[in-house]
Amino acid sequence: MSYSESVETARQYYNSDDADRFYSIVWGGEDIHIGLYETPDESIFDASRRTVETMADLVAAKLKRTADGTPARVLDLGAGYGGAARYLYERFGCQVDCLNLSEIQNQRNRDMNKDRGEDFVKNIEVIDGSFEAIPADDDRYDLVWSQDAILHSGERETVLKEVARVLKSGGEFLFTDPMQGDDCPAGVLQPVLDRIHLDTMGSPGYYRATGAACGLNFQSFDERTFQLVNHYSRVRAVIQERYDEITKVCDNDYIDRMIKGLGHWIDAGKADYLAWGILRFTRA
Repeated sequence: MSYSESVETARQYYNSDDADRFYSIVWGGEDIHIGLYETPDESIFDASRRTVETMADLVAAKLKRTADGTPARVLDLGAGYGGAARYLYERFGCQVDCLNLSEIQNQRNRDMNKDRGEDFVKNIEVIDGSFEAIPADDDRYDLVWSQDAILHSGERETVLKEVARVLKSGGEFLFTDPMQGDDCPAGVLQPVLDRIHLDTMGSPGYYRATGAACGLNFQSFDERTFQLVNHYSRVRAVIQERYDEITKVCDNDYIDRMIKGLGHWIDAGKADYLAWGILRFTRA
């Protein structure tokens, strides 16, 4: 399977032993995305799960059974370990396709579904692939869902076109993504971009304009950039508190680079150079 350069870079990173061990230990191995924190010292797992719950509440009507009684069909782009898919299936009974580029994460996802029971295996399909070329028919999904994954594509317009293609008419696209602010000065995000091996990031304005050009109608942006700062600050604090434990299973250089990289995200977020929140679109 062939991937674009940026997607292949992300694939190799998330397939690495260090990344898999780090995300399974520090994030709890269920959700790998930015959390919504009620207190600065809240667990990463609980805050991350609150993001899933908050997003699901926004599209609860879409996730109920369709008019003919069949389950809603959902596509999760960049599904990671599949925590959101298991939550959505358990709460709404919908069928979820998890599209993800990391074969290592996908196998963990399949194993966790198997551990939860045959119903989870039957209703959650884990697919190796890229959101730049979604392996699905047109007009297939009631909802496309994504959490903090699209930034890894250097071809975001292609991703949005693919989303519009696979959504049913009236379907919804709900996602979060670390973005640059609409008024971000040129050049200031280079340390962040270097960390994620990209030349650019999307922005709220970019997604609104590009989504419209792709046939996706903007509905809302629940801006919560402060939670990006909270999340990366909490992750860094946990790493520093558990440094000796974590470096027994992850390479010291990997963890040291992670601490430094998180600092760049935190500084950029505090300076209002970044944006994060929940974006919602519908397809006409």
